[in-house]
Amino acid sequence: MNDQQPVSRSALATYLGLTFSLSAIFWYLVIAGKGQGQPLILYLMWCPGLSAIITRLLFQRNVRGQGWTPGQPRWLLLGYFLPVAYATIAYAVVWLTGQGGVDLARFTTPVFTFVVLGSLQSTLSATGEELGWRGFLVPALAQRFSFTKTAILSGLTWSVWHYPLIILANYNAGTATWWALLCFTTMVVGISFAFAWLRLRSGSVWPAALMHASHNLYIQGFLDRITVSTGRTPWLTTEFGAALAVAGAITALLFWRRRSAVSSEQ
Repeated sequence: MNDQQPVSRSALATYLGLTFSLSAIFWYLVIAGKGQGQPLILYLMWCPGLSAIITRLLFQRNVRGQGWTPGQPRWLLLGYFLPVAYATIAYAVVWLTGQGGVDLARFTTPVFTFVVLGSLQSTLSATGEELGWRGFLVPALAQRFSFTKTAILSGLTWSVWHYPLIILANYNAGTATWWALLCFTTMVVGISFAFAWLRLRSGSVWPAALMHASHNLYIQGFLDRITVSTGRTPWLTTEFGAALAVAGAITALLFWRRRSAVSSEQ
């Protein structure tokens, strides 16, 4: 992380305050049903990144430390394909055990359009979040805490940021709210170990941005679409079900065991 700038406690507090304050505007608009839903979600996803840039300008007078350089291609590839792996395994278990069906005919988007254009569009929105969560928050926490605490704290912050839409809007699978919160938080904190590891190991925010984009694209745009509910399926699939929660926990363990490869471990 040769581009890292020291982040003071005041800067960290300012970042979190800005992120949640700006986000509250769009939480309200989405929950109240005011305006176009998809553009509002895009604006909301850029609140963490915009807050990070504003905070660095206020305290550093520059935007260094975000991890702007792409880094090594292997980390970019790992970031993109990791969600494809853990999500496919999670859904395959649901299908093979009969807890959910699979119907490929439900997926009608041309492959090129989905993979290329879908990835570009998903990266545009995911980058807004990642410039905040991994561009600013993870390096700031890593200056103070071990890798393990950095991953958990950043994951909890990321999870809580979604809570207003899970509780008050339709960002859930229609199951009990407590179940959605439990599974979603477990998944997000779990995969945050991979996000933090990639950010600290590569020194770049882009592997995390690609991982976030791939996660959203393949789960929401492909796996959820081809999965057929057989009754209990919503309790297991989507980002609010048990399958991805378990996959997230396993992912956390795998990257926690590799924590010595990143410089933040104390």
